[in-house]
Amino acid sequence: MPQHTASRGPGRPPAAKAAETRERIIKAAREVFSEVGYDAATFQAIALRADLTRPAINHYFANKRVLWREVVQRTNALVVQAGVARAQGETSLLKRISAFFAAAMQADSDDRSAAAFLVTSVLESQRHPELQGDEHDSLRQSREFIKWAVDDAIARGELITADEDVPALVEVLVAVMWGMGLYAGFIGDHEDLEAVVAKFELLMANKLWELH
Repeated sequence: MPQHTASRGPGRPPAAKAAETRERIIKAAREVFSEVGYDAATFQAIALRADLTRPAINHYFANKRVLWREVVQRTNALVVQAGVARAQGETSLLKRISAFFAAAMQADSDDRSAAAFLVTSVLESQRHPELQGDEHDSLRQSREFIKWAVDDAIARGELITADEDVPALVEVLVAVMWGMGLYAGFIGDHEDLEAVVAKFELLMANKLWELH
């Protein structure tokens, strides 16, 4: 009598399913962390948001700090690193800042919790120094990007300013950038953000208004 062996039918490979589950956890955690903060976020709440069980969360992440760091890394790559990479292809200060905002708006249109989480992560790093990590510090990386863009604009003669004013100028632009993040994550919708960024670009180009 011929032997028959069971054959696996068509389906999703286990590795792909695991990656999909991990992404669901990351997205759910980003939303929960953004809404309630690090201290109040629980694996149970994240599991409910991801439509998974709590043991499923523990299977992928040993504890909340490990999950937090993963969300920080992924979100920083999604917004800040993507924005910097896009800006480096431009050749003027305004175009570089606009390119950064364009990448951030793309991330916002895909997942609004990304901007909200980045703002939350900066606040939580002040409350919990143990959550800080230089490798994926979005505030530090965005400040370094602005400093590079300003220094390059000065070197090319595009921007004229006194040396002692450069640090303050960098901080002004950093404050605007993170104010945009706050607005994108918690205040306006995607269309509002597009309008605000467009007006900011006009302001930077000295075309928004005239003061007499």
